[in-house]
Amino acid sequence: MAQSIPLLLRIVASSVNVANRAGKIIRDIMSQGELGIVEKGKNDLQTEADRSAQRCIISSLSQQFPAVTIIGEEGSSTCEVPSDWLVTDSNQEVLKETCPKELQNVSEKDVVIWVDPLDGTSEYTQGLLDHVTVLIGIAVGDKAIGGVIHQPYYNYKEPEAVIGRTMWGIVGVGVGGFVPQPPPEGQRIITTTRSHSNEVVQAALDALQPDNVLRVGGAGHKVLLLLEGKAHAYVFASAGCKRWDTCAPEAVLVAAGGQLTDVHGHSYPYNSSTPHQNTAGVLATAPGQDHSWYLRRLPDAIRAMLT
Repeated sequence: MAQSIPLLLRIVASSVNVANRAGKIIRDIMSQGELGIVEKGKNDLQTEADRSAQRCIISSLSQQFPAVTIIGEEGSSTCEVPSDWLVTDSNQEVLKETCPKELQNVSEKDVVIWVDPLDGTSEYTQGLLDHVTVLIGIAVGDKAIGGVIHQPYYNYKEPEAVIGRTMWGIVGVGVGGFVPQPPPEGQRIITTTRSHSNEVVQAALDALQPDNVLRVGGAGHKVLLLLEGKAHAYVFASAGCKRWDTCAPEAVLVAAGGQLTDVHGHSYPYNSSTPHQNTAGVLATAPGQDHSWYLRRLPDAIRAMLT
C-alpha cells in the first residue's frame, strides 16, 4: 500500500517524523550539558547536537530511500547509530495529501535532500533556544519542492506545554503543522542576521526603510517569522548562508504563498552538483507581500557585490 503513495509524499512524511526525533536528540544533549563544541571557522560552530542529529536524519532517510542524494551541513558520516535513532514510521497526515500530477512519478535519483540538522548553532550554545530549527529540504531537479522545519524548543518557556512543533510544506499542495498568519498592515518589519552583519547588510536594510528590524539567528527561524506574521521580509545582503539553510524554508514559504530568491530575484538551484554557498544573498517575502517591491529598492551597487 505504502509503495502506491508517490515518492515525494513518502519522503516528506518520513522527514516530519525524522525531524521530530532529531529534535529530541538536540534537547537531550542540551539537558546533559556536554555540548562538545568545535569551531569549524570564524563564527561557525558545531556541537555534538549538530553531529548526532545529522546522523539520525541521514541514517533514517538513507535506509528508507537508498538512491536519494542527501547533502548534510556536517559532511558525510558512516558511523552506526543507536537503534532508537532510526526512524521508520511516517506522518499520516502528509500521506493523505494529493501529490501534484507533475510530481507523482518522481524517482529517487531525481531527488536531493538538503539537511541542516541544527540551524542556529551559535544561538543554541548561548541558550537562545527559540532560534533553533531542524531543516530538511527536498529538491526535485533544481527546485525546492518539499520542506520540513522543526522547532525543538517551541513553547519551552511555557509551563506544562508540549515542547516542540513541526511544520511542513509541499509546493502545489500547501502547508501543515501550523496556520500562516499575515504580517501587520501599515508598517514594514524586516528580519535579518543577528551575528553576521556588515556594512553591506546594513546598507540594504537602510535602503528599505523598515519600521523595525528583527535580528535573529537561523534562516529557518527568520522564515518562520514571515509565516507567523511577525515580519514582512527577510533580507540578507551577504554570501553567508548555504543551500541547506534555505532549501527547506524556501519550499515551506513558497507552498504557503511566499517567495525566496537571491538579491537579483533569481531562484537558487538545489541539484546535487550546485555550489553550496548562496553567494548572491537572500531575499524572502511573506505570503501576500510584493517581492518585486523589495528587489526594486535594493541599490544596484549592493547587487553588484553579490553574484
